[in-house]
Amino acid sequence: METVWFVIIAVMLTAYVVLDGFDLGAGIIYLTVAKTSEERRMILRAIGPVWDGNEVWLIAAGGTLYFAFPQLYATAFSGFYLPLMIVLWLLMLRAVGIEFRTHIQNAVWQSFFDAIFFLASSLLTIFLGAALGNVIRGVPIGSDGYFFEPLWTNFRLGPQPGILDWYTVMAGVVALVTLTVHGALYIAIKTDGDVCRRSRGVAVVLWPVQFFLTCFSLVLTYFARPHLMNNYQAQPLGILIPIVVFGSLALVIWTAPKGNDKLAFLGSTLYIAGMLVGAVFALYPVVLPSSTDPSYDLTIYNSAAGHHGLVVGLAWWIPAMVLTLTYFVFVYRKFRGKVTLEEEHGY
Repeated sequence: METVWFVIIAVMLTAYVVLDGFDLGAGIIYLTVAKTSEERRMILRAIGPVWDGNEVWLIAAGGTLYFAFPQLYATAFSGFYLPLMIVLWLLMLRAVGIEFRTHIQNAVWQSFFDAIFFLASSLLTIFLGAALGNVIRGVPIGSDGYFFEPLWTNFRLGPQPGILDWYTVMAGVVALVTLTVHGALYIAIKTDGDVCRRSRGVAVVLWPVQFFLTCFSLVLTYFARPHLMNNYQAQPLGILIPIVVFGSLALVIWTAPKGNDKLAFLGSTLYIAGMLVGAVFALYPVVLPSSTDPSYDLTIYNSAAGHHGLVVGLAWWIPAMVLTLTYFVFVYRKFRGKVTLEEEHGY
C-alpha cells in the first residue's frame, strides 16, 4: 500500500509540473514573445481559463502527502520552511500580476504587473527545480528525523549543504529552460500570427540548450550520488526511461520547426514526465535521502501512515480523482482551440 501512495503522489506532482509548467513557461516568455499590450493579452487569454485550476494539483499533492506520509510532510515542511514561504509568495505574486494587469487600464501599472508576472514565474520555476535538486542530492536529516538548511553555505556538496549549491542551482536552470520550452510550445498551439511564430522560435532556439543541460545534469547527478544508479542496474526495464527522455527531445526538434506544435508539445510533456519518473525510479523506496547518514533516510516505510488509514484513504481518493479529472477534461475541451481578443472574458 505504501508503494501505491508513493506512485499516486508522484503522478500528482508530475501532473502539476506538466500543467502548471506551461503556465510558468508562458510567464517566462511573456515579455520576450509579446511585443505589444494586445499580444500580451493574447498570452494571458491562452492560460487564463486554466492557470489557477492547474495549481490545484500542487495543493492536492501536498494534502495527499500529509495524509499518506505524515513524517515526510513534517520533516520536509519544517526543513524547507524558508523556500516554501518564498514559493508561496511567488505564487501569490503571479496571481497579482495576472489579475491586476487586467483591471487597471494604465500603461505604467500594466507594465509593472507584466514585470511582476515575468519575475514571479521565472523565480518560481528556478525554486521548484532547486527543490527537486535538494531531494535528489539529499538533506542533512538528523537522528530525530528533522533537518535545517540555510539558503546557502559554500555552494558545495557535503553533509551540511545549503538549499542552494552548484547542484541545486543547476537543477533550477534545467527547470527554467525546460518549462520555457514547454510554455512556448503551448502558446504556439493557442495563438496565431507573430506570437505563435515567436513562441515556436523560442522552443527551437532553446532545444540545443535543453539537450545539453539534460546530458550535463545526468552526468553530474551520477557523480553527486552514484548509488542512484542502483535501481537502474537492478531493474533492466529502467533503460526505457532515458529512451523516453531522449526520444521525446527528438520528437520536439523534429516537429516544432515544421509547425506541428501539438506533437511538439506532446514531446515536451513526455520529456518532463520522463525526467520526473527517472528521478522517482532512482530514489525508490527513499522519499527524502539524508546527506549525513543513510540510516536516517526517510522511506515509504518509515514515513507512511498506518495501513488501515491508507486503505480507507484510497477508497475516498479514487472517486475524488474521477471528479477532478472530469472537471479538467471539461475545462480543456470548453476552451480548446486558438484564442482571440474578441472572446468575452476578462483577460
